[in-house]
Amino acid sequence: MAVTAITPDYQGYARDQQSHYGDSMLLYIGWDEHLLFCSAKAFLVQPDMTVSQMIQQLLPAGFAQHPDFEQIEWSKVQWNLNGEAVELNPDDTLGSKGFDHKSLLRFKTPGLNGYKGTGV
Repeated sequence: MAVTAITPDYQGYARDQQSHYGDSMLLYIGWDEHLLFCSAKAFLVQPDMTVSQMIQQLLPAGFAQHPDFEQIEWSKVQWNLNGEAVELNPDDTLGSKGFDHKSLLRFKTPGLNGYKGTGV
């Protein structure tokens, strides 16, 4: 839907632009087939954070309340970064794998399809 400004000289200003975050960046993470979480969650990260640190620090904070979380086999997780399949290794840094400000990381856990297989 198109939006029209009330005044013809209106200049929008994005408050979540990269320049407001210094060396940090926003990262959105979503867990496929787990609709207990209605949308991706936002995290503030550093580009030098490793995948291992992300898994150990961020993901429990965002998703551990789901009963499937403790059963995840991280070596089998399928990752998708900004709409493209990506292979992530524990020692990779986010920056080296192409993560940037406001990237969307989705992960799928084969065999874990939500609470009692319902997708929730």
